[in-house]
Amino acid sequence: MKDWTTGAATMLFQHCRACDAVWYFARDFCPHCGGPAPEQRTGSGRGRVYAVTTVTRAPSPALRALAPYRIALVDMEEGFRAMTHAAEDVAIDDLVQTRFVPFGDLVIPWCKRWERGA
Repeated sequence: MKDWTTGAATMLFQHCRACDAVWYFARDFCPHCGGPAPEQRTGSGRGRVYAVTTVTRAPSPALRALAPYRIALVDMEEGFRAMTHAAEDVAIDDLVQTRFVPFGDLVIPWCKRWERGA
């Protein structure tokens, strides 16, 4: 399966069948119990903002032209935390929905405010 890091418009996470743990960065084993062969799952993109900041000094010349931009840490409803770019009005504790947008030469996760049932 492919995700946004390889050009697909999706966010993958992993799940351990042995201990039911979930995590975001792909590994060959469970970082909680050591169980082998975790399964990959597709995230819904929905979550709650844990932290948010505005980047004014971009880390590379290519991103300098795109600054300022917002970054958020989002606790996804599946139980893992991911970093995404964010809309200007996103604040800590907001419910958000992630989609995938162009950012320079990349396609990245970007979240906007979301209301349950909307």
